[in-house]
Amino acid sequence: MGPIKASVGDFLLTFLWVFCASTFGVLTSEIATVLGVQNLVWPSLLITTFIVFVFVFVFSLIGDFLGGASFNPTGTAAFYAAGVGGDSLLSMALRFPAQAAGAVGGAMAILEVVPPKYKHMLGGPSLKVDLHTGAIAEGVLTFLITFAVLVIILKGPRNGIVKIWLLAVATVVLVVSGSTYTGPSMNPANAFGWAYINKRHDTWEQFYVYWICPFIGAIVAAWVFRFVFPPPPPPSKKQKKN
Repeated sequence: MGPIKASVGDFLLTFLWVFCASTFGVLTSEIATVLGVQNLVWPSLLITTFIVFVFVFVFSLIGDFLGGASFNPTGTAAFYAAGVGGDSLLSMALRFPAQAAGAVGGAMAILEVVPPKYKHMLGGPSLKVDLHTGAIAEGVLTFLITFAVLVIILKGPRNGIVKIWLLAVATVVLVVSGSTYTGPSMNPANAFGWAYINKRHDTWEQFYVYWICPFIGAIVAAWVFRFVFPPPPPPSKKQKKN
């Protein structure tokens, strides 16, 4: 897939992801209320995990339909660093801005259509600790989610449904773990979209906490993955002749 086509696919997928993912809290609250478990932690987490599972499954299909589109710049960078996929520095230079623009559009769109009583439940990640602690937390969380994604996708079970369930569980666990630090985001595009809405997109906090450190965490995760699971050696000349 060409770089321009890939960036268009990323824009569309990120737009849809931010639009939908912003409602996970609302959906969890409404379903938990209907089931009468709104005050119970574990049932609510299970509901959230199921919601994430459903949306990741659907977006995996959409991403495949769009030719391998992605809604997370760190994921794109990690697969490139791991030596997987057909990206180049040029394609990523086009895909990252497209993902950021898609996130802005998704955040703006959901704010326009969501009922007013739910608007207080929308919003992106926000720093809840000092700058350096937040940066370290976001980097570590992105390292963990990226390593988990690489292992699950490339070395995990063959069953696609099981893979997506494991991805959903890992995502919810890390989001809950980082909720008192940075939100968290673990996705620079999503963080940028909401920062743009709140006019914080051009701050040092945004670049340091939600862009620089997540990219470092994702790339280090890819390097660790390649160390733990080294690629097979290229075939020798004798094997090629045979």
